[in-house]
Amino acid sequence: MRRLLLLRHAKAERSQPGGRDHDRILAKRGRKDAGAVGAYLARHKLVPDRALVSTSARTRETWALVAEAFAKPPKAEFDGRIYEASPEAILNSIREIGTAGKTLLVVGHNPGMQQLAAMLIASGDVDARQRLLEDYPTSALALISFAGESWDKLKPMGGRLEHFVTPHTLEPASD
Repeated sequence: MRRLLLLRHAKAERSQPGGRDHDRILAKRGRKDAGAVGAYLARHKLVPDRALVSTSARTRETWALVAEAFAKPPKAEFDGRIYEASPEAILNSIREIGTAGKTLLVVGHNPGMQQLAAMLIASGDVDARQRLLEDYPTSALALISFAGESWDKLKPMGGRLEHFVTPHTLEPASD
């Protein structure tokens, strides 16, 4: 069994005139939300074996805050192909992991993260699936489980949605 955690980066500051989108950092609320998601993962023993993280400042910062919740943070790989990528591009990055680890966390951007989750999910809680399809806000986290021994075998409609949480559903730590 494989578990894929798809995390949209936390709330970022607005773009500054002349600033690059890639360089945007987290807002105060985003830092709080990222910490809450990390605490949720640790509390539920959903510690990834590995993390794939977009190279943007806001995804790197999200990852750093989430990783603080783990006694031993997993290895993170920063992948520029995940930055504002299509769901197919993100899936290709995941497939390249091969057989490494059973639980993988991907920290990326919308709309790619939401579209990838929708593409991969074939079953699971109907209400949670509908919420995911309607909105994938910043700091949203989907846990999708798959049968199989290798990430390179992931196929559309091959997963089961186990959890879908957002900062709103985590307040006050109601999980």
